[in-house]
Amino acid sequence: MLTIEEKSKAIVDALEDIKGNDISVINTSNKSQLFDRMIICSGTSNRQTRALADNVIKKMQELGVQVYSSEGEKSGEWVLIDLGEILVHVMQPGVRTYYNLEELWGKHPPRPAA
Repeated sequence: MLTIEEKSKAIVDALEDIKGNDISVINTSNKSQLFDRMIICSGTSNRQTRALADNVIKKMQELGVQVYSSEGEKSGEWVLIDLGEILVHVMQPGVRTYYNLEELWGKHPPRPAA
């Protein structure tokens, strides 16, 4: 059984294998009872986004980690992978900027209102 830190590292390694960009790991354990970590990564194209997600799923399955679900592979703009205690978001840069999950989940402090 892998620890959450070991799973997080394995996910980051899987994303780096396919040249994922701007990888963020956010500790959400004090913000949500549903999951403890959120990992966000950008892909440069729909094809790369799908490849990044596929590689994460493959690596997790090889390690015996249950993949509960994944969504968004068809469009490739935003693929969500549910690993129980870890959620992985693989997004196109424009979608990532629009939804700004890092700010929403507290990785970066909110910007002051203009």
